[in-house]
Amino acid sequence: MSKDNAIIARILQGDRRALARLISRIENDGRAATDTLAALYPHTGRAHIVGVTGAPGTGKSTLVNELAKSYRARNVQVGIVAVDPSSPFSGGALLGDRIRMRDLSGDPGVFIRSMASRGNLGGLARATSDVVKVLDAAGYETVLVETVGAGQSEVEIARTAHTTLVIEAPGMGDDVQAIKAGVMEIADILVVNKADREGAERTRQILQAMLELGLKPGYGQESKHGARHHSQNQDENRSVTVPAQRWKPIICSTIALQGQGVPELMQAISDHYRYLQESGRWAERERIRAANELDHLLRERLIAHMLQRIGPQRLKETVNRIVARDVDVHTAASDLLAQAGLTSAPS
Repeated sequence: MSKDNAIIARILQGDRRALARLISRIENDGRAATDTLAALYPHTGRAHIVGVTGAPGTGKSTLVNELAKSYRARNVQVGIVAVDPSSPFSGGALLGDRIRMRDLSGDPGVFIRSMASRGNLGGLARATSDVVKVLDAAGYETVLVETVGAGQSEVEIARTAHTTLVIEAPGMGDDVQAIKAGVMEIADILVVNKADREGAERTRQILQAMLELGLKPGYGQESKHGARHHSQNQDENRSVTVPAQRWKPIICSTIALQGQGVPELMQAISDHYRYLQESGRWAERERIRAANELDHLLRERLIAHMLQRIGPQRLKETVNRIVARDVDVHTAASDLLAQAGLTSAPS
């Protein structure tokens, strides 16, 4: 048995050391793990991916810790991917979620991986999607993905998760912060954490008012990711649009430090999972996840291929010409694309 075949077999058996080793390979050089990921891919698609996002200070890590403990009480295998912000200077990250979740250490049914965002949009590390697939293949039934909480770019989590939790907390200094963060566009479940604090009820009322304003005719017919649910008419061999029951985001209140409200939040997550399965939205979100991942990978590889063909010297010269106002950015980009043998994208 080859080395790769051996690690694949061990991961499918839930071997934690093999799992950690492969994830390290993915983080360090994703292409080095391509063949292994391809072999594991047929074993994926079973895990419920739950995204947890919100502004820093809302208690995301503490809540994720409590959710994991509740899942374990139900004997559910839980994978946790906690994406921490990277330093813009060193590229390093604190990866402090392991400290906050230390009471989960030693539980063989929980696997925690902290990752650095490395400057990627939405605080999601480039390798996050691959790590989630590996955890899925290893048998983790629920995968919790916690983002860094990076403002409006948090919407990226909605293209990665099946169920998205947006965490709010009272006293964050801005009653309309949720509107600016695009909460209504990405949240399946809204969570008012630290609900024992002054202003918690006001925060809940504001979120409820936002929901009522957002639920106008047509809301929910298109998914938040911009796609409709379709089914195949076997008799006529054509695709028809099937209206699915609308999902109205649920508001839950929690005090994560005390574990209060977590059972109700677990029920809301379960309800959304059931909705996805019964309405056909699960398959739709799987298609959206695949399309989004393919789009990102194509962009990354096309840019890498183009830069390789152009060469660093020509790129440096072009930047210098832009700075000297000898050429504008649009013209420079068109010239570089032409040199690389690619036609310029339409403006």
